[in-house]
Parts: sequence; C-alpha cells; structure tokens
Amino acid sequence: MLFEDLKEFEFDLPEERIARYPAAHRDESKLMILDVDSGEIKSEPSFKNIVSYLREGDVLVANHTKVSKRRVYLKTPLRVHEAMFLEEKEQLWKCKIRNSKKLKLGEELKDNRTQKLGFTVAKKEEEFVFLKPQRSLTEEDFQTIGEIPIPPYLKRDADAQDEIRYQTLFAKTPGSVAAPTAGLHFSEELFETLRQKKIQLCTLELKVGYGTFQPLTEENFQNQKLHREKFFLEETSVELLNAAKQEGRRILSIGTTTLRALESAYEPNTKTFRAGPGATELFIRPDDNLQSCEGLITNFHLPGSSLLLLVSAFAGKKLILDAYQKAIQEKFRFYSYGDAMLILGRKKSVSK
Repeated sequence: MLFEDLKEFEFDLPEERIARYPAAHRDESKLMILDVDSGEIKSEPSFKNIVSYLREGDVLVANHTKVSKRRVYLKTPLRVHEAMFLEEKEQLWKCKIRNSKKLKLGEELKDNRTQKLGFTVAKKEEEFVFLKPQRSLTEEDFQTIGEIPIPPYLKRDADAQDEIRYQTLFAKTPGSVAAPTAGLHFSEELFETLRQKKIQLCTLELKVGYGTFQPLTEENFQNQKLHREKFFLEETSVELLNAAKQEGRRILSIGTTTLRALESAYEPNTKTFRAGPGATELFIRPDDNLQSCEGLITNFHLPGSSLLLLVSAFAGKKLILDAYQKAIQEKFRFYSYGDAMLILGRKKSVSK
C-alpha cells in the first residue's frame, strides 16, 4: 500500500455525525455488527445487545489505563497557553503547547489554576516544548492543576460529566492523554450479564499517547511505524489468553489500543502471548494479517486515519468502507463519544 492510496480511506462525514457528548447511558450507544466471513452488516439499537453475539468461553481483553488530567493552562505575564503534558524524561516534561512560538527559552510560566506551580521553558524540539517544573510533578498535582484532555475535535471545554464518562469502568492505572474509547460502552450491568454468560474478561495496560490524534505522514508509510506506546500484559491475563488459544476459543479485543498491544505481545510461531512489559510501534495496514484476536470492538474513526486502516486490516477495506457509509446513512454517531462496531472473524490471510 502506498501513501497515495490513503485517499481511498477518505470520506465525507457530516459535522452533525460527530458525537460531542456521550450517550445518556454507557451501554445504550448504537452497535453495528460486521460478520467478516459472510460479509453481512447489521445494526443494533443498543450496545448491550452485543451479548447476543458473544458466546460462553469468549475472552474479552480491555485496556485498563486511566486518563490523567494532563491538559493544563499555563500563564505568562502576557497570555495563557493551553498545554498537554505528554511524558517526563530526565526531569523535563515534553509538552504540546498552543501558540508555543511565542514562548522563549528560559521563559517562566505558572499554572493558571493555583498560580503556585512554576515551569521554565528548557528547550524546543520540532512541535514540542520541554518544560522544567520547579519541583517533581505527581499525579495529585495534575488532579489539582489540570483537566481531562477530551479530544480536540469535540471543539468544547471539558465539563464535570467528562471526568466520569471519559474514563472506562476498567480504568485504574493513570498516565494516558486519551481514553481507550471502545471500553466506554461497558456498564456494570453489562459486566454482570457477561459474567452470567461465562464470558471471561481480562485486561492489559497501554498508556495512550498524543500520537493517537496525529495525522498520518509519508514517513509512517515508509518506516511502517507509528507513535511508540508502552504496554504491560499481566501473567494472569496471559494464562487466560493462552488457554483460549490452545482450546480454540475466541479472543476479542476491546479497542484498537488493546489490539496493538496484543499483536505486539503475540508469538505466531508458538501461538502464545508474552507476559510483562513491552512497547509497540506497530503501523497496522489493510494488507496486514492479524493473528492475536478473532474479534474487535471499536468505535467509528476519523477519515484517512491510522485507526481506520487498522480496522480495515481486520475486516477488509471494502467491508469497512461499506459499513461506514451505512453508519452515516443510519445516523450513527462517530468518534470517541460515538457509537460502536463489533467485528467478528478476521479477513483471510493473504501472501505479502
């Protein structure tokens, strides 16, 4: 696949199809079902109906990362800058800052909320600014000075509802700047129904980085790599997953972040998953053969995005694009707070 081919994955999405706010209840978004083997596309009025398509012995895998309040407003004597705190390295914080060209090396800023935490512009690299805080920052600091970094395409400020609804019920380990949004559809009532049906659930951790919002580049295509994200797969989860593989039971990934981690932790030769820490730079494209899972739960993604290419690798380009057109016609809601898709089966392997 060439970079020029990316235009085949562009489509017109009416502005009103972008979900600005979550559905009233987590499990009441709409659900689209894609059967890869038959090519059938079905629509369900409620996500909770997913139970009808799952069976005893299935294993669902979720990302239990938690979104940190990494959007912080920083003040200079002249202006306020919106900053996204991405990661800490060698006592410097790598940040994405709006209007960063107006910041000079050595310039000092304070958080706009408490006016107590100070930062110095230490260096600039590409589109990033590296800030040196006056003292080491903790998660509690971000809870005090920051806010939930809802996606920029929502075109609004975060509110109190986002603090609850832009976290999954799996969420436990902080450090992400975006939610693993496929998991937002699961409610406590749905968990109980899954347990009663003897559908197993396990988790892994992948800290979602700002790269998930960045557009694809020619370099991505040439290097066949995307942004690097660290993950950790617990031994208890690996035992469940390896038993499912050995017994021929289905593994379904809740979300694309989970899928990237599972593909990176899977050893095709032994048909087993590897426990422990890892990192993924996988750029999954439509002609790739995925092997870790037999199903994927996902949201509806941006035109021409890496995530749209990823789901096309799972279901095939034609089926995905047909499903997206059907979703637009049937007024499905798109992006992080939008409706869901369940892909069952995988496209057949092709020689590369």
